[in-house]
Amino acid sequence: MRETKRRNRDGSTVSYLQLAHSERHPVSGVPSAKVIHNFGRADAVDRDALARLVASISRFLDPQQAIAAAHAGEIEILDSRRFGGAWVLDQLWERLGIGAALHRVAAERRLDADATERVLFALVAQRALEPGSKLSATGWVAERVAIAGCAGFSDDAAYRAMDFLLDALGEIAAQIFGSVAHLLNLDVDIVFVDTTSTYFEVDGADELAELAPEPEIDDGVCTPVENGARRFGKSKDHRDDLPQVVIAMAVTRDGIPVRCWTFAGGESDQRIIRTIKDDLGAWNLHRLVWVADRGFASAANRAYLTRGGGHYIHAEKLRHTNTEAAAALARPGRYHDVADNLRVKEIRVAPGGANNKGARTERFVVCHNPDAAERDATVRQRLIEHLSTLIDGSDAWSKGRRDEFVGSLKGKPGLRRLLRRTKAGLLRIDRAAAAREAHYDGKWLLRTSDLTLTAEDLAAAYKQLLAVERGWRDCKSSLGLRPVYHHREDRIRAHIQLCWLTLLLIRVTEIRTVDTWRNLRHELDRLHLVTFATADGHVAQRSALTSDQKTILTALDLPEPPKYLDFTPGTDAAVAG
Repeated sequence: MRETKRRNRDGSTVSYLQLAHSERHPVSGVPSAKVIHNFGRADAVDRDALARLVASISRFLDPQQAIAAAHAGEIEILDSRRFGGAWVLDQLWERLGIGAALHRVAAERRLDADATERVLFALVAQRALEPGSKLSATGWVAERVAIAGCAGFSDDAAYRAMDFLLDALGEIAAQIFGSVAHLLNLDVDIVFVDTTSTYFEVDGADELAELAPEPEIDDGVCTPVENGARRFGKSKDHRDDLPQVVIAMAVTRDGIPVRCWTFAGGESDQRIIRTIKDDLGAWNLHRLVWVADRGFASAANRAYLTRGGGHYIHAEKLRHTNTEAAAALARPGRYHDVADNLRVKEIRVAPGGANNKGARTERFVVCHNPDAAERDATVRQRLIEHLSTLIDGSDAWSKGRRDEFVGSLKGKPGLRRLLRRTKAGLLRIDRAAAAREAHYDGKWLLRTSDLTLTAEDLAAAYKQLLAVERGWRDCKSSLGLRPVYHHREDRIRAHIQLCWLTLLLIRVTEIRTVDTWRNLRHELDRLHLVTFATADGHVAQRSALTSDQKTILTALDLPEPPKYLDFTPGTDAAVAG
């Protein structure tokens, strides 16, 4: 294929395309071009027809020959990086307004807004796709993944970005929530709150026990300040022997995490929920109903949560509970079916018991799951059989040995409740206690201040508290919350906020695609960005989309990523241009 040009009288130039074959004259030996076919003017040639002709000819060539012929030179693969997961997360990052919020606040602080925002996104993407330390993130971005606008950064840049995130968290969290709630049309009238803990495998707490301040007396209104100090406390990971921090999270009924908080390892749930209410109350949200587990329940918290027209739904302890809850459990009444595995009955009890009839009654809902009741009965029977085996022949034991056995059950309340001692000190199965336990099979008790929600709505709302627990599981498994590669309390808090932003992105993705992030990540990571060198320059081209990848993009309402993301002309091509 050759191009010839002809200059018109008006000075314009017209190009023509011809298919020519070079032949050598049989006598003189001088090569000359013999025109086989004229394609006509270059600006009028049917380019699609040319492409079909090339494809037709390529069928008779080996793949290597076809590629070499198409590019008129050798092709060398320079780089290949995972692209799909980071690209999808980046699109959602912008669509949800997270990037814009970070950029706006960073610009107000006279920082390099573009660089700061890109580094924070890279840290969030790493947490979602390949969790690791911040130091490993620098190598991951520079060598393993393609992120638009972020070819790489140093670990110092990562720490500076984390410091900014923590310093501006109040502004950023409110702006992010506003944009996310508007875009997703979130139903935020009910907020679910729960806490967890994460431990650190270090020898001691951040402060020696003898130097730590005395714990504050809970007056029912004091609110703890966020703090990432590693302290000893009641571990929800069953590692009381290691220092920890406590993490709280608020989630909408749609499963979208609103925000995360970090507190010192010994902080109590009852104080934490007040800080959460105050922080979210500053966002000027409409009527809120706070849903929490029994660890948050107290009379002081109930009063605190109802300030400003708020309401609460929380569980009550079934055993060793307060007067009102005990009265609600003892009150007879007829259940009505809500679902195949759920029955409910509503009960109203006067505060302080039946003798205080002048006060406003408390609203309770007793929920009963027949399937769970059957499981509880089966488990209790197994415990009784196991305990019977343990105490078989104990009548012949010495008193000291029986005392030692009873003491060994201190950490096993399920067995301890089923054991009794006779007046003579002998060990027996407590059949009366087993009968009392049967009264609690498959039940849980809810207390609420809301008078508008039906008993069915209350039970369903509390069951949705599992959305928070699922968030904790994702944070500790898929997102690699632990180990935490930080020892400074501010960096610990910033690390947890990165996990919150990551959870926000993957939860939106899961809701829209109706699939797990594990499956989505596996499929999206198959999409690569390949950079190769040709005679014309360097080209960055993505791999072809699979049908599953197209389905994911359609569910997220995202366009297909561009086929070519970069083209750098070679020296010769740049000069010719």
